[in-house]
Amino acid sequence: MTNTTLTSTDPKILAVQNLYDSYFRADLESALADVSDDIDWTAEASSSSAPWYGRRLGKTGVAAFFGAIAENVSINQFDVETITSNSTDVIAVVKWSFTVNATGRSASMYMQHWWRFSEGKMVFFRGSEDSEQTAAAFRR
Repeated sequence: MTNTTLTSTDPKILAVQNLYDSYFRADLESALADVSDDIDWTAEASSSSAPWYGRRLGKTGVAAFFGAIAENVSINQFDVETITSNSTDVIAVVKWSFTVNATGRSASMYMQHWWRFSEGKMVFFRGSEDSEQTAAAFRR
């Protein structure tokens, strides 16, 4: 179901992998370990069809983001296809599929995740996905 293990020695990539792995172990404290207290975290979408869409601020906002996913969908697949970094940023392409608990409908897509780091902490995140496919899975 989940594959987040790619070989890297870059501490930024390792922090992203830790966030993914910790989330799937339901270890929120560890998932937030490399997140700055004032992170700007946004799942970009032009709609509000998924409860995790929109801007969240700080660790409390990130925890609410993860909670919205956990409360509303069952994740069937989460595979990190590729991940790369430069001096400040990490970009990951993730193949994920999920089933919406309330509707029983599923979606499968690639997502793009972009983090910016400062002083060893995640300070910025933008995630994008096929929001139309997600909206369709949430429609009753």
